[in-house]
Amino acid sequence: MTAAGSRDDGDGPPFTAAQLERFRTIGLALDAAGRLWHEGQEVAHPRLRQALLRWLDVRADGRDIVRLDDVRYAYIDVADAHLRVTAARWRGDDLELSLDDGATERLDPATLGVGDDDGLRCRVRGGRLRARFTSAAQQVALERVEEVDGTLALRVAGATWPLAAA
Repeated sequence: MTAAGSRDDGDGPPFTAAQLERFRTIGLALDAAGRLWHEGQEVAHPRLRQALLRWLDVRADGRDIVRLDDVRYAYIDVADAHLRVTAARWRGDDLELSLDDGATERLDPATLGVGDDDGLRCRVRGGRLRARFTSAAQQVALERVEEVDGTLALRVAGATWPLAAA
């Protein structure tokens, strides 16, 4: 195989675009509870699950994928958020988020919102992925919620950010 995914062994023509698309549809799904599935079976191995979550990305056309590099990726159906915020800690005036892929990053308060289920949501990885707060993480974040002009807002990163619909 060449880097572009075409055959170079002399045994046949390169893969067509349609064939590559079929190869990328491998039966991966992420349900609303954050469980990973492959062809109807839950991905139970913790390190494989974490690796798949770390590879989550979104193509330029908005399609959800697990990406190894620019050429090697597979499609994944995402029912709700890509990641879960499993823990949150106040570090001074910033809210540090622990994600279920093992990463830690600061909350971008401009991306914070409230979902239909009244759960907090935000964007992570530079805004590319959606994240949903678990109950425990949400309780930590809500420690600094204030009412401002009749609207709930979170005081973080030196400013007050309204909790709007996500």
